[in-house]
Amino acid sequence: MITLSAIPSEYRQSVLFSILALCWGSSFVAIEIGLEHVPPLLFAGSRYALAGAIVLGYAAVVTDRVRPTGRAEWLVVVVAGVFVIALYHGLLYIGELYVSGAVAATVVSTAPILTVAFAGVLLPNERLGLVGVVGFVLGLIGVILVVQPSPKALGGDMVIGAAIVFASAIAFALGSVLVRPIESELPLETLQAWAMLLGAGVLFVWAGLRGESVAAIELTTTALLSYAYLTFVSGVFAFLLYFELLEESGATQVNLVGYAEPAVAIGVSWLVLDSVVDSLTLVGLLTILVGFVVIKRNAFRSLLRSRLEQTPDERRLPTDNQPEPRTDGGVPVESESHESADGGPPDDARA
Repeated sequence: MITLSAIPSEYRQSVLFSILALCWGSSFVAIEIGLEHVPPLLFAGSRYALAGAIVLGYAAVVTDRVRPTGRAEWLVVVVAGVFVIALYHGLLYIGELYVSGAVAATVVSTAPILTVAFAGVLLPNERLGLVGVVGFVLGLIGVILVVQPSPKALGGDMVIGAAIVFASAIAFALGSVLVRPIESELPLETLQAWAMLLGAGVLFVWAGLRGESVAAIELTTTALLSYAYLTFVSGVFAFLLYFELLEESGATQVNLVGYAEPAVAIGVSWLVLDSVVDSLTLVGLLTILVGFVVIKRNAFRSLLRSRLEQTPDERRLPTDNQPEPRTDGGVPVESESHESADGGPPDDARA
């Protein structure tokens, strides 16, 4: 695990959270920059081939298993690798050929809301109640505000790119739901590594079918810096930080980083590319966030209550065990107990 002992304990979680949001939010801008020099699917595949190998080495050090065993564990790896790594990132990178990283990050922030919708349809114990429907609709409204479609713009780059990025969020959400019923004891680090490696393989095959060529890669300084940043900073370093923050603060708080990412992407786009989003994009992001809060209202209420009742030392202990889906390439691993899709208590809650 990463040790940042110099950070005062009372600020530690906030600092780690901010670093993680910076790493993952800026990745959308790094993708946008790198795509000027590297075909999208080769770019995504090469990133996760190297990151997967490094995370697998890390898993060999910190876990007792470095490979899946049995049908269920390989099935989890396949679902995560195909949906969460390959389809999600492939569509995201292609979508960013048409829209900015800031817009892509905002559209992708609908993934947790889409996850709730798919869970309500596919999983019998996670019904989609009225409040859940309201949250889902708010998420869709947020996307519409970001894209601002009109009859004149239906064939434009903005609408096409946003649609492709939204499809990437759908792929991620669907994958995160499909892995839930599969029982697996595979360590999270090992699962993450194998999903990255498998996903990279799928991306390379997809790149060949799409006609992407290694000859089209421009080995410029900018391209190499973008690749290195995405692989080592947004990839390896950020995931090690994520694992540590998950242990310290629990999944509900860590998952909020997904809604800090678009704000970071907007800020980094402005600083690095001098790109400014319009006010409707900001309103759309806030609308998506409200939709997520509506759906997860009970979880936030419980978290706030527990935080008010805890001592400072207790606040550094984890509040739950597993992360929600992450839209940065993280493998979606759910905890034993879920809320229902409308934010209420689960039908079959287990201790």
